[in-house]
Amino acid sequence: MRTIYTFYADAARIALQSIFAHKLRAFLTLIGIIIGVASVVVVGAAISGLNTYVVDKMSKMLGTNHFMIARIASHGELSEEELEKMNRRNKRLRWADMEWLQQYCESCSAVGANAGRGTKFEQDGQTFYGGVIFGVTANMAEIEDKTIAQGRFIQPEEVSNSKLVVVLGADIKDKFFPDTDPVGQEFKVEGLPMRVIGVEERRGPIFGDLIDKHVYIPLTTYQRLFGRNVDLQIHGKGREPGKLQYTIEDARKALRDYHKLIGSEEDDFGVVNTETLGSQIDQFTGAIAMVVTPITLISLVVGGIVVMNIMLVSVTERTFEIGLRKALGARRKQVLLQFLIESSLLCALGGMLGLFAAAGISWAVTALTPITMTITVGYILLALGVSAAVGMVAGIYPAFKASRLDPIIALTRN
Repeated sequence: MRTIYTFYADAARIALQSIFAHKLRAFLTLIGIIIGVASVVVVGAAISGLNTYVVDKMSKMLGTNHFMIARIASHGELSEEELEKMNRRNKRLRWADMEWLQQYCESCSAVGANAGRGTKFEQDGQTFYGGVIFGVTANMAEIEDKTIAQGRFIQPEEVSNSKLVVVLGADIKDKFFPDTDPVGQEFKVEGLPMRVIGVEERRGPIFGDLIDKHVYIPLTTYQRLFGRNVDLQIHGKGREPGKLQYTIEDARKALRDYHKLIGSEEDDFGVVNTETLGSQIDQFTGAIAMVVTPITLISLVVGGIVVMNIMLVSVTERTFEIGLRKALGARRKQVLLQFLIESSLLCALGGMLGLFAAAGISWAVTALTPITMTITVGYILLALGVSAAVGMVAGIYPAFKASRLDPIIALTRN
């Protein structure tokens, strides 16, 4: 055992001596491995960071443990035939539907509703295009985990009494009240003056949807403006984290009972589980990883070819040394292992330098952009595993060539 240990220790020492004896050559050889490992890890960090970024944005937009029921809702793209069928079958959702779920969805901690439409806002000679006005119940702040930066959100009595109050999105506040506190001031919605009671915290654009252009008024006030026949979206929040699917089924069953649907009759409403959007995001980023990661691994293969080339040069340069070792009793297997260890150490060193480079790049991107780069253990292991495998494969032919040298012929090549 000690003899084997001594052999590997000596082989590693000789390999390191060879690498450090030609530092510049070794570094130039390692550039391919460094770039390859750094590319794999950085791409993995970018994909993981993108996933985290999108999920975080989704949670800011929709909240957590949250589901929606609408007249028409689907997770995928609908055909014209399916859309027409839903339009004929599905009913508009009313206030009574929300009240029914509030009473009979036992696993819901909250049930609310909203309705919305695009509009423009005009005040004091200024116009804001592309805004969205939402009529909401008071508990929508709880359901969607909204954060209010200034003032407060709409209260239940303001919904009950159709009060003329409004909560502004950050972009609306910046447009009409850039240097002042808007809380308590007047803001016109559809030409109707309302009192500003709060400002929502800036959430940023999400998938091109500029959600900071939203304003919120009581749902009953919205119905006064646009008619009581507006189609509502019902929103629910699960009472227990991790059991959202059970809550959705509870709400679905309750609404089917209210709509008097029996047996195999199809739902006349659509349900959106916000958690499934997270799994779709995972599938999307996973598909990106499957396409991009193999491409970045090609650079490791190129680096392996460079390592093989330099190892062949090393065998040629050290022909006398190999002949001398074989003349002193070194076996073919020992010579083979020595060069395999050297090529593996070379690639392992390149892999470590590549990891440091990837960490530096990821830190810089995180510091200079809004995207967080997340280096994951899986991509580190993948990059190091592939670089080690490349080192072994790249060293096989040079090592095999060295082990087959005739010691007598080798000693004459000095």
